[in-house]
Amino acid sequence: MSTLSHSELKQIAGEYGTPVYVYHAEKITEQYAKLKNAFSRSNARIFYACKALTNINILKHINAIGCNVDCSSINEVHLAIRAGIEPANILYTSNGIAFAEIEDAVAQGVAVNIDSLSNLEKFGRKYGSGYPVGIRLRPNIMAGGHLKISTGHEKSKFGISIEQLDAILSLQKQYDLRINCLHIHTGSEIKDVEVFMKVADIFFELAPHFPHLSYLDMGGGFKVPYKESEQGTDIDLLGEKVGEFLEKINAAYGRDFQTWFEPGKFLVSECGYFVTSVNVLKQSGHTEFAGINTGFNHLIRPMFYEAYHRIENISHPEGAPKHYAVTGNICETDTFAWDRELNEVREGDLLVFYNAGAYGFEMGSNYNSRYKPAQVLVINGQSHLIGRRDAFEDLLRNQVEVL
Repeated sequence: MSTLSHSELKQIAGEYGTPVYVYHAEKITEQYAKLKNAFSRSNARIFYACKALTNINILKHINAIGCNVDCSSINEVHLAIRAGIEPANILYTSNGIAFAEIEDAVAQGVAVNIDSLSNLEKFGRKYGSGYPVGIRLRPNIMAGGHLKISTGHEKSKFGISIEQLDAILSLQKQYDLRINCLHIHTGSEIKDVEVFMKVADIFFELAPHFPHLSYLDMGGGFKVPYKESEQGTDIDLLGEKVGEFLEKINAAYGRDFQTWFEPGKFLVSECGYFVTSVNVLKQSGHTEFAGINTGFNHLIRPMFYEAYHRIENISHPEGAPKHYAVTGNICETDTFAWDRELNEVREGDLLVFYNAGAYGFEMGSNYNSRYKPAQVLVINGQSHLIGRRDAFEDLLRNQVEVL
């Protein structure tokens, strides 16, 4: 199992300063191997949902291990191409975007999923049967670890409601659309394998309506364990059930369907470590605050949807256990953990946040005019700076002084 040791993290913190995001390339490779093994009996294809972490070096590593890429914006498409990924291995799933982005994606030669009747009609008018297209459906299934990361329920903005199937079929007929992919992504942090099999049941019912259908995209959202006591999605069980489903649907319709999956967090969450330093200790009533040199400008997940990150004091692992509120340095309430047991914390100690590879740096900002942290990639035992820490000039880079 690929992990970085305390000593390695301390060495990186000493060399590059804190706060710093550290990524372990071998862990990404390990996670991808788990997926490939789990789906080895299935005709399955894996696309890394790169919105989780788009550093160009991460994308290059993803390409090097043979993984495809799923994009959520046209800029992610261009980043993937810049990283050397072939357009045939890139999927662009649009979400409430201007049609010009879809035109750009088609010009790049990537696979496209469309999530609105409006853009589907525009696509039909412009391309007709000349370019294959996928449809993102909303199945009205509630799934995921938090409402903010549930995308398949009836009030979600994502996808075309399954209740509008007649309208989709009408456009398919009117423009002779080659709808080759059906896509359903119900949310994130999905532990129950049966959620994916509900999606499979929907695909089974819909398949006869789409004569060009080849790809059944079940999205991503695999549960990643953040606490030591948690269990993630049983990927092996999912692979077994998907294999059985493919045998069933292939036999029923005389076709050779392929399933697609779009994991983001599963591939990069556990590869990431966020190393911070303790600025101050402050006692207030029964609460002892450990104030660190970061905030939700660098890691917003705990404030955004109450996400849990395991935290360790890697400078003083032999210290007696005590309870702390771990807080940031932003002029907002940016509490990472209340009443968290840590080995005794001292000012200057290094605290590491685990599972920091997904949606950490990617959702960062310069709020309070603070610098974004450095990013470091460890590969083959060597650390490499892959994203420099902001400097003062970066705060002004896109500003235009007129006064």
